[in-house]
Amino acid sequence: MATTAAKQLTPTTLQQAQTSALLALLNLNSPPESSQPPSAPATGKKGSGFSTPKPAGPPVWKILVLDQQTKDVLATVLRVSDLRDVGITLHVQLHSLRPPLPDVPAVYFVSPTLSNIRRIAEDLRKNLYESFHLNFVEPLPRALLEELAASVAQDGTGEQVEQVLDQYLSFIAPSPSLFSLLPPAATSTSTDSQPAPIIPLSTYTLLNSPSSTEQQIEEEIERVASGLFSVVATLGHVPFIRAPRGNAAEMVSKKLEIKIRDAILTASRSHGSSTSLFAQDTTGLSNLQRPLLLILDRNVDLVSMLSHGWTYQALVSDCLELKLNRVVLPPQPNASTPVPLSKRQYDLDAKDFFWARNAANPFPQVAEEIDTELNKYKSDAAEVTRSTGMSDVGDVAQLDLSTNAAHLKTAITQLPELTARKATLDAHMNIATSLLDQIKKRGLDELFSTEEAINKQTINSILETLRAPRPDGAFTPADKLRLVLVFYLSSPDNALTKEDISELEKELKAAGADVGAFEYVRRTREISRMTMSGAGSGTGTATPNLGGGQGGELFKGFSALGNRLTDRLKEGGLENLISGVRNFLPTNKLLPVTRLAEALMDSSLASNQSLQETDDYIFLDPRAPRHTQAGMPGAAGGSGANRGRRMAFVEGIVFVVGGAGYVEYGNLEEWAKKTGRRVTYGGTEIVDPGGFVKILEGLGTVGLD
Repeated sequence: MATTAAKQLTPTTLQQAQTSALLALLNLNSPPESSQPPSAPATGKKGSGFSTPKPAGPPVWKILVLDQQTKDVLATVLRVSDLRDVGITLHVQLHSLRPPLPDVPAVYFVSPTLSNIRRIAEDLRKNLYESFHLNFVEPLPRALLEELAASVAQDGTGEQVEQVLDQYLSFIAPSPSLFSLLPPAATSTSTDSQPAPIIPLSTYTLLNSPSSTEQQIEEEIERVASGLFSVVATLGHVPFIRAPRGNAAEMVSKKLEIKIRDAILTASRSHGSSTSLFAQDTTGLSNLQRPLLLILDRNVDLVSMLSHGWTYQALVSDCLELKLNRVVLPPQPNASTPVPLSKRQYDLDAKDFFWARNAANPFPQVAEEIDTELNKYKSDAAEVTRSTGMSDVGDVAQLDLSTNAAHLKTAITQLPELTARKATLDAHMNIATSLLDQIKKRGLDELFSTEEAINKQTINSILETLRAPRPDGAFTPADKLRLVLVFYLSSPDNALTKEDISELEKELKAAGADVGAFEYVRRTREISRMTMSGAGSGTGTATPNLGGGQGGELFKGFSALGNRLTDRLKEGGLENLISGVRNFLPTNKLLPVTRLAEALMDSSLASNQSLQETDDYIFLDPRAPRHTQAGMPGAAGGSGANRGRRMAFVEGIVFVVGGAGYVEYGNLEEWAKKTGRRVTYGGTEIVDPGGFVKILEGLGTVGLD
């Protein structure tokens, strides 16, 4: 029994590629038949996302068996209606109690773990289903394959097993050009009888904690390389790999190159291009069309992980609970309702036309778009009610059946779309209202404007900001800590004296902040002299400057906006409110990761500083014979004389070992849009600023033990 890889033609984006692979898997590994091009919107409205490909032919009704990890993969890109379209009548957890359904085929999509293999063997022994289609989210190790084969042979259940497939889907793609790797399965960290300290399942922690063992680091590097291989295999093209030297990014790059080389070699020996993970590269794809894969270490820039963002998706990530494209809003207190209200949940994905269009936009622009879309909805709804005689589009009972048949057809066609559009806009109204509440309570407008002009700040101005009274209350301890960290990391080396640092630390302690993160960052910078974003002045990498004194005006505008947003369906537009903050949108500057990607994808646009930095990056081409790489720019062992050769790329993947963030993602996405590049951004995990501060605090505590 051999594992097989089944891959389809690569759609436009990583998310679409994963979705197509998942639908093929659910359709018993038959390719889906797209009713329109992958880039086409779902409803005909601009930017409304993409349509889910439909299966070819009538669906085969079946059951889907998942574990927690694969459930997260599916939940991010598919909805229950999509499962029904491919014949999934029931989806259940592998380790739950399940009744037998002997006349129904079962599709298993699980992680390759020993406990999962044993449970599958038990299901086969019990004849739970008519047939078993076994799909593993990442390659099934040889030892586990032999364990499964031995169990099947012993029980005589081999005839029930229809397929055993490696799917290479061990990543989560919440947006078309954003991804993170699947987290490691929860396991005990105990060794012998001595329990190991509990370490959060964070790659940054494992790779930077002094308590991490060499074995833990090697296992984490292997896990990251395997997950990144799934991304490359799903896209279907062999990339050129670049990475800085001397850190985890280089280790991941070299392991990944070996995995890609092995896959290419295996395919060449099998003489079957249809089973090759990179079959598309053999159909006339030239080196000029191959993508760049830039692998970076998180320590290349910590500022973007800590700063206060101003785009819609960055604010949602920072202020609300966002996981697997589901945002959870805190209950809104209501004086007339003594019973506490439950939390509200909304799904934000590429099928949400408003989120797809506005996630990367600055929040003032999003508020303006809400107004525009609501007015458009009102106009469309009024047209339907006028032509059908209804007084409300939500009351179908008022439909006059004696009216013109054409009007009836129009109503039947448009009512579902209008209802869905209204639900989407209502959801974003509620999300925007919650964000405005957080902006006022936490003073996010003031923090944002201060950090945008961080290069103009002095120790005195930062201390004044931390101590100044606010009408809505003081900044939270966590927000103060983030501001101090951004200021410290953006200051040139030795610009702050020991007395300055002591004063900042004293202020943080007085506010009740955990200074462990500050201590860890200071220690790390003193050791490695990391150059963070904004450390230089007068260059393209500097933190954007907006000048001082802007926070007050910005805050006034949003106070008025917050008072009126909830009455949007009854009152007029937001034009006057938005005009007061239009001038304070973020300036267009490149963050360090975007700057490095630019230097490697289009050297003609990059600064000399960026080019000097990236010319020394290692260069790995998995398709080239090993001995030829010594002459490539930045190759291991390559000479400085070869550094002048640079390549241009239209498509690229930027991967950060140690975590990705929405501020960085938005900056890179904006650059790609302006330059006509296609860039996919990802990391070992997607971390919100508060979560990253907790990671730094934990490392600070470990370092003091």
